[in-house]
Amino acid sequence: MITSAVAILLLIFGISFGVMWLVNKNDGTQSKNTAETKSAQTNEREQSKATQQSDQHVNPKNQEKTINDLIASMSVEEKVGQLFLARVPMEEQQESIQNYHLGGYLLFGRDVEAVTSTELKEKIAAYQSVSTLPLFIASDEEGGTVSRLSGGNNLVPEAFKAPMEIYQEAGLPGIRSDIQKKSEVLRSYGVQGGLFPDADVATDPEAFIYDRTLGVDAEKTSEYIKASVEELKQQKIASTLKHFPGYGDNRDSHVEIVYDTRSLEALRQNDFLPIKAGIAAGADSIMVSHNIITSIDDRSPASISQPVHELLRNELGFQGVIMTDDMDMAGLADFISQEEAGLAALMAGNDLILSSSFQAQIPYVLQGIKQGTYSEPALNQSVYRVLKMKSDLGLLT
Repeated sequence: MITSAVAILLLIFGISFGVMWLVNKNDGTQSKNTAETKSAQTNEREQSKATQQSDQHVNPKNQEKTINDLIASMSVEEKVGQLFLARVPMEEQQESIQNYHLGGYLLFGRDVEAVTSTELKEKIAAYQSVSTLPLFIASDEEGGTVSRLSGGNNLVPEAFKAPMEIYQEAGLPGIRSDIQKKSEVLRSYGVQGGLFPDADVATDPEAFIYDRTLGVDAEKTSEYIKASVEELKQQKIASTLKHFPGYGDNRDSHVEIVYDTRSLEALRQNDFLPIKAGIAAGADSIMVSHNIITSIDDRSPASISQPVHELLRNELGFQGVIMTDDMDMAGLADFISQEEAGLAALMAGNDLILSSSFQAQIPYVLQGIKQGTYSEPALNQSVYRVLKMKSDLGLLT
């Protein structure tokens, strides 16, 4: 009797234990399966995201369609405005962005010297807030004698050094490190372009442009330009090679009309080399000087010379944004009126005008389009290049 009871108790205990074991096992398996399922789903989403990003990177068709659709929706006035990187006016700064549909603002010393870092960020953010299309904000930040932010009120941790000084101290690794630090500062303010690197080859310490170059030969300058463009691309800051076709050891076109009498072959063997290296590395833009290059066009400053721009497009194969140097410089301003200069620059082949006189230049360009002097297909092509640069910088997202 007792033996039978014990046996029954043992049987019940065994069954209960077995059921509990199976339940625990199934729970564990289900938990494991659930975790694996979630992990697989996460991996699938990440893989899909990576694939989409990869597709966007290797296949520009989506970007091209997006930009062309955007251009098709724009008025002629909006298109023309995109081709002006304007100096920030003294008054009606936000109104000018809206009224002229400006492509961007270029900061000068007066825009940064009396503001704190917080005020500068707020100012740039306010510009963006009133613009239908994102603005391209730029500031001359080569380093050394050319740095707007360095002249401000504690806007940078320390003044940006000249590339020549950095190169002599630390070579190309130092240049890359400097660009990384500089890019971080620019991004923090909402600035997408520093209008550098300077691709000029100057070996005479007395030359106007010498201190802004590395002061080395074309081969070493080419290595510097390649490294700079590659690093800027990594940092999502626009690269601007300047000053095509090459300043050399010439005088200063800020204060006078400059004639460069070097042969085209001499330019090809020397000054074009860093430009070609920058193009091969994926330069976003190239700035054209106001010097008159007699071997290419002995009648007009390079910035408004069609032969100069054709050479840059056809011989050197550059397909990015071509921009003028500052239109107020004497090398151009003493040659042609400011009102006419914007249209002349676009007809020569520029895509972006660095302008302080956009209020007069934009209506003149619109009149030129209406009269057939400047064609709308040419306008659309330049607008496409400007918007593509903005897209590449992550502005059109």
